[in-house]
Amino acid sequence: MKRLHSFILKSFLGPLAFTFFIVMFVLLMQFLWRYIEDFVGKGLEWTVITEFMFYISATLVPMALPLAILLASIMSFGNMGENYELIAMKAAGISLQRIMRPLVILVIFIGLGAFFFSNYVMPIASLKASALLYDIKHQSPELVLKEGVFTSDLPGFGIKVDKINKETGMIYNLMIYDHRKRQGNTQVIVADSGIMATSDNKLFMDLTLHSGEMYEDVKATKRKDRDKYPFRRIKFDLYKTTINLPGNELKRSDEDRFRNSYRMLNLSQLSNTRDTLEHELQDEKTRLAKQLSNYQYFKKENKTSRRDTLRQVLLNAKTWNADSLYKQLNLSDKLTSVGNALSYSRKAKDRISRNMNIQSSKKKWIQKHINEWHRKFTLSFACIIFFFIGAPLGAIIRKGGLGMPVIVSVLFFIIYYIISMTGERAARELVISPFLGMWISSIVILPLGVILTYKATTDSGILNIDSYIKFFKKINPVNFFKKKDA
Repeated sequence: MKRLHSFILKSFLGPLAFTFFIVMFVLLMQFLWRYIEDFVGKGLEWTVITEFMFYISATLVPMALPLAILLASIMSFGNMGENYELIAMKAAGISLQRIMRPLVILVIFIGLGAFFFSNYVMPIASLKASALLYDIKHQSPELVLKEGVFTSDLPGFGIKVDKINKETGMIYNLMIYDHRKRQGNTQVIVADSGIMATSDNKLFMDLTLHSGEMYEDVKATKRKDRDKYPFRRIKFDLYKTTINLPGNELKRSDEDRFRNSYRMLNLSQLSNTRDTLEHELQDEKTRLAKQLSNYQYFKKENKTSRRDTLRQVLLNAKTWNADSLYKQLNLSDKLTSVGNALSYSRKAKDRISRNMNIQSSKKKWIQKHINEWHRKFTLSFACIIFFFIGAPLGAIIRKGGLGMPVIVSVLFFIIYYIISMTGERAARELVISPFLGMWISSIVILPLGVILTYKATTDSGILNIDSYIKFFKKINPVNFFKKKDA
């Protein structure tokens, strides 16, 4: 039995490692394709790109690991079924449950490892990936000149060239707008040719121009001369200047600015943050109630003789109500009281409306923390569920390789992912509870795993096309009426 367990584990671990790296590569390429514009032309070193890809790969594990387990289980059991190894094991009296037992234990350990990874590793990886992506997006691009196109990659300048000699580096027919004074197009340089040379540390650029002119608007010092628009024109045969470059070194920002995001927290931090946010929400509700009570519902007026008289009347009266009190007022006071009541009501409505929007935003922020708390467990549970779908499904279809298993795995994973995203969005928008929103995909897929395991154990032909053809032949109306006439 030990040799059999060793054989089954080897049959599963190989496809698992292979499919995991394949899925990770596909997801990573999809992510890089999404942010390719933020990387192009930034002059990033290969160490920075490697570091970023490493952190992003860690954040993609929750999506890659369940799919890899599903695909590997279908492939391994499909290969054993296609090679009649499962039939030989069953003929020797070994049930499918005993065949799956070592893999079940392995998948449980993988699920536990996925939980600890999701709780302790992923928050750190998400924090570093978010901080690094922010730095890359705000990195100044390298100066790239294109023929016939204005380029504003160099801060403070707009440059256009007609032709570039790539062999000598000489550029021809330059037009340079100098915006360093932040006064518009007040200085323009036109030259027949020139060359740009960047220093070794990429902090300065030496600009050498030949046979050109410089136009500069001169700001008049006297008020009467300001409408004359004077300018200065300088012709030159050789013009040299040095321009400060912003530098292409990646400036790292402080990671603490991203630590408050729910994706960067573990279970205990999520619970503490959730309690803090709920207390803040309750304080906001209490503050609103006090404000409405003090300023809208019970308006405090200045003391007057009329108010004192009214108070004495109310104290002497055994019973009173607002309607009888209102009827005692004259017409002018009635109109005034109604107008004041409408004004107070509108102010109360506006205050409540603004505060409800604030409370709704805080509730959604709390929901995101609760969703992330449940996500730590759904990853581990998804690994187990997908194994109990893939293993019996591979035993039923009896097809190995990357053909049918890939199609079936991707189909099941797409269904799971769509349900998961729909439930999470509904929970985030306060439509359903966070528990139901985060676990609805597992609740829907779990019965499928139970049914497939039962069908594979009983050798059911659930995916056998011939069995369905025979079934429909039996319910054929023509055959039904023939039997009835007979």
